[in-house]
Amino acid sequence: MRELTVALGERSYPILIGSGLLAKPDLIVSRLPSPQVMIVTNTTVAPLFLDRLKQGLDQRAVKVAEVILPDGEAHKNQETLALIYDALLANRCDRTTTVIALGGGVVGDMAGYAAATYQRGIPFIQIPTTLLSQVDSSVGGKTGINHPRGKNMIGAFWQPQLVLADTETLTTLPPRELSAGMAEVIKYGLIRDLPFLEWIEANIGRLMACDAEALSEAIERSCANKAEVVAGDERETAKVGGRALLNLGHTFGHAIEAGLGYGQWLHGEAVAAGTVMAAELSRRLGWLSQADVDRIRTLFAAAKLPVVGPALGTEKYLDLMGHDKKVLAGKLRLVLLKGLGKAVTWGDTGKDDIFAAIDACCKAA
Repeated sequence: MRELTVALGERSYPILIGSGLLAKPDLIVSRLPSPQVMIVTNTTVAPLFLDRLKQGLDQRAVKVAEVILPDGEAHKNQETLALIYDALLANRCDRTTTVIALGGGVVGDMAGYAAATYQRGIPFIQIPTTLLSQVDSSVGGKTGINHPRGKNMIGAFWQPQLVLADTETLTTLPPRELSAGMAEVIKYGLIRDLPFLEWIEANIGRLMACDAEALSEAIERSCANKAEVVAGDERETAKVGGRALLNLGHTFGHAIEAGLGYGQWLHGEAVAAGTVMAAELSRRLGWLSQADVDRIRTLFAAAKLPVVGPALGTEKYLDLMGHDKKVLAGKLRLVLLKGLGKAVTWGDTGKDDIFAAIDACCKAA
């Protein structure tokens, strides 16, 4: 088992990474303030892992309640969130009840937001079951739901007590979900860790073949990068750099998700196409070479991710991007690349350059 720490003072917590961790309930029980939990999962994950988790907790005399949500980004909304509140109230859960998120990023975001807001905040544990959630969304305390006009626009910062990443759960992932997770893995190399990017390029075949050792290494290095960034800028308040750098490709990508309708493209797919747009814009600003952009495209393609965005129209892209959380005083800030492994936040990009980059990356759509 590999262990990392998200260093946030009294709110610090461990990230545990390894195979078979769901079969070790003591790892969870040791973090519970009381022997009562509410497991939040979905219709896809529940048949695979819910009974295993419940049985282990039952054996430790933990009172377990559950709520099973519909699966998919299209259900990351107020109506589905209410199902969690209903279950918490029906089971008379109090402020010592721990919410356990068992699933991917959508489950983790919604369960975390419910935990942040039920009785003004109750404990929360993440058990991510997808590659994307294990390397990104389960770490750092961002929780929330979507609004039709913008992704993750309603939410809260609420740190978990523990992140338990069981790599055995990845063996059940459809290939498309594995690829989606790879988008976030590649992101860490692009924004701040060139040696990691080079390692991904050298090991992309092993990663796509679900080699256990390679996946564990990728998860650990991704989480280490995110933990370091989160510790330095937990609530994304830094005006330059900081946690916002984790959003490389996300401003374009969130526009793709909202523009197509949530769930049409997976989050990682939209981030991949969005990152290519960000790389193309960086090239037009003179920061990347064409060879750099081609290298990024090649890596995403090797991960079976889209490198061409949908033709929504440049005006629609810009309108949807205007709802991004990084907009300050009406000014769009983008995460761009001044080099491979060197991301920056940038607010001085002209509309014409943004339009040209989008158009160049959507022509074949």
